[in-house]
Amino acid sequence: MELLDLEKHGIDIKEQVPLSKYTFTKTGGPAQYLAFPKNETELMQLVAVAKQERVPLTVIGNASNLIIRDGGIAGLVLILTAMNQITVTAEQVTAQAGARIIDTAFTAAHAGLSGLEFAAGIPGSVGGAVFMNAGAYGGETCEAVKSVRVLTRTGEVKTYTNEEMAFSYRHSLVQETGDIVIAATFELTKAPKAPILANMHYLNALRRYKQPLEYPSCGSVFKRPTGHYVGPMIIQAGLQGRQIGGAQDSTKHAGFIVNKGGATATDYLNLIHLIQKVIKEKFAIDLQTEVRIIGQATD
Repeated sequence: MELLDLEKHGIDIKEQVPLSKYTFTKTGGPAQYLAFPKNETELMQLVAVAKQERVPLTVIGNASNLIIRDGGIAGLVLILTAMNQITVTAEQVTAQAGARIIDTAFTAAHAGLSGLEFAAGIPGSVGGAVFMNAGAYGGETCEAVKSVRVLTRTGEVKTYTNEEMAFSYRHSLVQETGDIVIAATFELTKAPKAPILANMHYLNALRRYKQPLEYPSCGSVFKRPTGHYVGPMIIQAGLQGRQIGGAQDSTKHAGFIVNKGGATATDYLNLIHLIQKVIKEKFAIDLQTEVRIIGQATD
């Protein structure tokens, strides 16, 4: 079976779709093929046919903490946002990979379950949050995960425990294995609903106050070096507000790069490289990107 034959089975596959339509930066080149699997069966079919046809396979979540280069992505790109079911059982919440982590956190809160409050403002998907061990306001995804259900690139379904996921700062096992997160189960604790929601609304207000949410961005660009904070270093280096093309280091939060209008992924990457170069020169610190950078450069 060829990739496009899957359309006969009700799987919609599009060709040469600009990924800028889906990324939070509003930048990025085209996907050679793009599909939105609606369930685990469709996901397994797509992975199997891509393997059979030796088509490169790339999976992206909610495309929030992501930069896709302007040359786009060869092969098949899967966006899992249609796989977004969330269920609550006792003190556990299970969410499919495409569910927003925000929605998962609020579902938990309304069920009187505490442990995901930190995620109230994280714009990514559950799969993305697990993949990069996303965190905010002192909490990390790994603190709440009980188990993760994945699909390997060879088509095997596995379930990893929290310990087997080898979580660390902005890292998890699936970054190494290439396994595709299907769903995650979070182990939470019972608590009164009102204080949980109050805390989440407070964190979201703090986020709106501190972060440049009025512009497209990829979120926090750099990992925090041990003993340092990225934003203050960028300010001290005189780089806050620096702009290349349409990409600007935010004047509201120096750890963010925003699209002021018409930015390309190349603008983003050139500004990232400039910041890394200057911070290295001034502070002898190698800034590592937190944002995931994928795809092909333009010729």
